[in-house]
Amino acid sequence: MASIRDVAKRAGVGVGTVSRVLNNSGYVAADTKGKIEKAMKELDYTPNELARNLFQKRSGIIAVLVPDIAHPVFAELVRCIEKELYKIGFKTMVCSTVGEQNYESEYLDMLKRHIVDGVITGVHSLDIDEYLNTELPIVSFDRFLGSDIPVVSANHWNGGLLAAEEMIRAGATSVVHFYGAKIVNSPSRDRHDSFEQKMKEAGIDVFSCELSWNRFEAVYFNNVVREVFYRHPEANGVFGTDLLAMAYMKIAMEEGKEVPGDLKVIAYDGTMPTTISYPTLTAIVQPFDKLAKECTRLLMKRIDGIDIENKRVIVEVSLRKGKTT
Repeated sequence: MASIRDVAKRAGVGVGTVSRVLNNSGYVAADTKGKIEKAMKELDYTPNELARNLFQKRSGIIAVLVPDIAHPVFAELVRCIEKELYKIGFKTMVCSTVGEQNYESEYLDMLKRHIVDGVITGVHSLDIDEYLNTELPIVSFDRFLGSDIPVVSANHWNGGLLAAEEMIRAGATSVVHFYGAKIVNSPSRDRHDSFEQKMKEAGIDVFSCELSWNRFEAVYFNNVVREVFYRHPEANGVFGTDLLAMAYMKIAMEEGKEVPGDLKVIAYDGTMPTTISYPTLTAIVQPFDKLAKECTRLLMKRIDGIDIENKRVIVEVSLRKGKTT
């Protein structure tokens, strides 16, 4: 295997000149650069990425923290973030923290020790002390972690309004509404507030069900929706995140209800499962590609030491009409 010294010898230059070309760290004449690139090709030379990153004082790795990679929202978000990071030469390290107490702090420690260059976190942990008063390159997805940490989220307030307006248009008169644990300080609370407010203004009954914190398993979702379904048999509408809406619709159809005749269903997030189910769900869609792009953009600014004036970035949502309203 060829070394950097072999390349330098073949090109007739010093090792330092080859290093400047590899690291793009200083001026090298165009003809000299051409000789070096030719020598690298002839020798089939592969640069030592680890050594180059050490020279640049970077690892080339970004840690992405999510509660559960199996959940469609976080799977979609990670996919889009990985795509954005790849475009700019970074690798992605994914950490799924569900059920693990120390994972989050361990990855933050990796950031402090420069094993990773930055962190994008979508974890809904209750302990945010380690994030406070830090200037480390961290960006949050859909979670308030302190005034110094940028947060990227969808326009949840408009999402709740769009869902309510569609539910009213569809003719619902009594609606079940699932929402996340209130103890989590998340922008997503806005959608629940705007949805309930709009529905009550229209004189429509809303039965709200608060979910337990940090529970993502299918068994839990099925148990919750089954209990709520039988507690409110009069409900002819349901609004919740994708998996909850789909689980509720499944139980309703098993019990002989027709969708959308007897039950109007609106999902929130609009991940892939809502497009391949039958019937396809009407959904408020979070644009995960744009959210990922904003998370990446802000993180790169933090890594480069660029001041971020607007630390709250909100991306617009949309209504995708399906066959459930």
